[in-house]
Amino acid sequence: MAIAPSLIEAKPNRVLVGNITWDKLKILDAGFVGTGARLTYLDGYLQIMSPLSDAHEEPKKTLSQLLEAYLRVRNIRFYARGSTTIGSQELGGRKEPDESYCLHEKKLIPDLAIEIVVTSGGIDSLEVYRRVGVPEVWFWEDGAIAVYSLQSTEYRLVKNSQLLPELDLRSLEFYSRMADQYDAVNEFVRSLR
Repeated sequence: MAIAPSLIEAKPNRVLVGNITWDKLKILDAGFVGTGARLTYLDGYLQIMSPLSDAHEEPKKTLSQLLEAYLRVRNIRFYARGSTTIGSQELGGRKEPDESYCLHEKKLIPDLAIEIVVTSGGIDSLEVYRRVGVPEVWFWEDGAIAVYSLQSTEYRLVKNSQLLPELDLRSLEFYSRMADQYDAVNEFVRSLR
């Protein structure tokens, strides 16, 4: 006898459902293609996020442009992966980062995942990233960046990026809060020279 999905939580831009098998996830995933919805899965729980708003997308693009400018100025080779889905049935989880990067060379698992937090709650993203083995995760919320470094088998909140130790995160935060994205990136690049 199959167990029916159960609604755990419903908010204006997010729904959390329990009792979802991996096979049901694949069916739902196919049904959401082209809608802009994002699916996160962990141990039978599925979080469905509605299409992302300007409050999410603008800081995401600003932060990614700032980071990419830093990497280019510092001559650090990188491969932007965007929101490529990572995870597997064997790991019991999968997620689409807001942005992700491989540093120095292309890899199956990104070195860095970035999450823009507009609403809280839902599935524990860090647990999905831990299972996948993403070395570093940044959470940007209200203009502040929290960095989590995977150390042994768990994430630790750290003050500076372990992947990019010379990057001044406070400066990155400052420019990420600027109203004009174009000016923010240009001024940030000038500050790096």
